[in-house]
Amino acid sequence: MSAQRLWIKNPRAVFTANSHDAAGGVVVEGVVIRELVPAGCEPTLSCDAVFDASERVLLPGLINTHHHFYQTLTRAWAPVVNVPLFPWLKQLYPVWARLDAEALALASKVAMAELLLSGCTTTTDHHYLFPQGMEEAIDVQVDVVGELGMRAVLTRGSMSLGEDDGGLPPRHTVQQGETILRDSERLIKRYHQRGEGAWLQIALAPCSPFSVTSEIMRDSAQLAQREDVRLHTHLAETLDEENFCLQRFGLRTVDYLESVGWLNDRTWLAHGIHFDESEIQRLGRAGVGVCHCPVSNMRLASGMCPTVDLQNAGVAIGLGVDGSASNDASNIMYEARQALYLQRLRYGAQAITPQRVLGWATQGSAKLIGRSDIGEIAVGKQADLALFAQDELRFSGSHDPISALLLCGAERAEHVMIGGKWRVTDGNIVGLDVPELISRHRKAAKKLVADI
Repeated sequence: MSAQRLWIKNPRAVFTANSHDAAGGVVVEGVVIRELVPAGCEPTLSCDAVFDASERVLLPGLINTHHHFYQTLTRAWAPVVNVPLFPWLKQLYPVWARLDAEALALASKVAMAELLLSGCTTTTDHHYLFPQGMEEAIDVQVDVVGELGMRAVLTRGSMSLGEDDGGLPPRHTVQQGETILRDSERLIKRYHQRGEGAWLQIALAPCSPFSVTSEIMRDSAQLAQREDVRLHTHLAETLDEENFCLQRFGLRTVDYLESVGWLNDRTWLAHGIHFDESEIQRLGRAGVGVCHCPVSNMRLASGMCPTVDLQNAGVAIGLGVDGSASNDASNIMYEARQALYLQRLRYGAQAITPQRVLGWATQGSAKLIGRSDIGEIAVGKQADLALFAQDELRFSGSHDPISALLLCGAERAEHVMIGGKWRVTDGNIVGLDVPELISRHRKAAKKLVADI
């Protein structure tokens, strides 16, 4: 039986993330976009159903390229509200080490649900905590991904450099290199999907220069090349990190990246703030991507990613909400708005347009994770779409619908489609009891910080 064709008809406005004309809407057949309808036209293909989008703004599904799902359990925790990254981590490591499978599942479900409601259709997660009894943490997340019906890149993070060996994390939160590599291979073989339309992928993600050994960085790079998967890590987030690299390795961050075999187009970095001009050029030549995390960078007073300089050098830029203990939200539209305003402080209003920032959240983010089948509205691309209504008070009096999404602060999608299936309808996630999830998640959060 052939798949039905749906015409998403005459949206109020369309952002395609390319130069194509889809002002008359798009035709979805099965899991892909089959036709773009120009302004004032009707589809050339016969359609089985029509969705009236005349009061909605149509976007490609947004893509989040850096997160830590488990941190939804420690949002706005008083002891770390007013501290920068290193002391923030030192106080939170013992709390996070108490994580169990049930808490991780709830935290992951809350993070993904919040992302989904913000128009996100594909997300990454950087999970690097594997305390005793939690050796199969990524498997727990796989189940949640399947339940919510999102696309995901789950990165097998790691910490192997404890504080007694000169690193930042406490000893009971680190793993041996052999354990990390063995589990990484297992996850790739069991879960990693390849090719267009992939729903679940695995990447390798040693946490940061101050929490892993050089050996696990090198071994992970070699494994990623052998298995053809991507690499992800935090880099150049703070000056403390830069000083750590200089003192421990005698190298700046990009030199260190090159020394362990990571300076290539398989790698995307979270943050990427503290680079000099020569380092920016080297990153561009190597094809490294950078995920901009504006809210976390402001929250922890880490600095500002040089996005335009990086783009001009050939670096792909994407967006990420980062962990919900340094952002305290998992909303990619909110992140895009903050990116717009923060980057204007550096580059001016004319250089940083709403369209440019939405491009980071769609096509740019897709490039970071090595995907060409998502992140834009075009024939043959996956039917991952988000539709936003603009009938709230905040939009009253607005004129340009695309700009209004960011300038007036759109925070919630009305409808979200992933692979041709509606996952959000009328602002609600299909099949998810949100009040019940909130109740269980709050109890887990209280338990995690009890008696700390």
